[in-house]
Amino acid sequence: QVQLVESGGGLVQPGGSLRLSCAASGRAINNYAMGWFRQAPGKEREFVAVISWSGGLTHYADSVKGRFTISRDNGKNTAYLQMNSLTPEDTAVYSCAAHRTYGISEIAYAYDYWGQGTQVTVSS
Repeated sequence: QVQLVESGGGLVQPGGSLRLSCAASGRAINNYAMGWFRQAPGKEREFVAVISWSGGLTHYADSVKGRFTISRDNGKNTAYLQMNSLTPEDTAVYSCAAHRTYGISEIAYAYDYWGQGTQVTVSS
């Protein structure tokens, strides 16, 4: 079993930045791709970004490309999501997920483990 705990969410003004962390425990995540998803009120969960087990491959949703950066530190068993130039449309609960694969996927049901999520609110 892998337990995932997100942190770093909060309230930020438009144009601001936040860095989310996803700390894993129970098992090393170096065999897992790590993904970030988000769900806004009244909307379906959507893919944000994914990083391969080694960190050598990343993929982003078009809506965040160029503004968000996903990374990982396998030594710390942690994944990150750096979010810059935030807009109110980025407001959502952000969840990280782990998928035991050497590839990457933006399909939520492919993921094996999920965190509880952290709220990100972008508002002036």
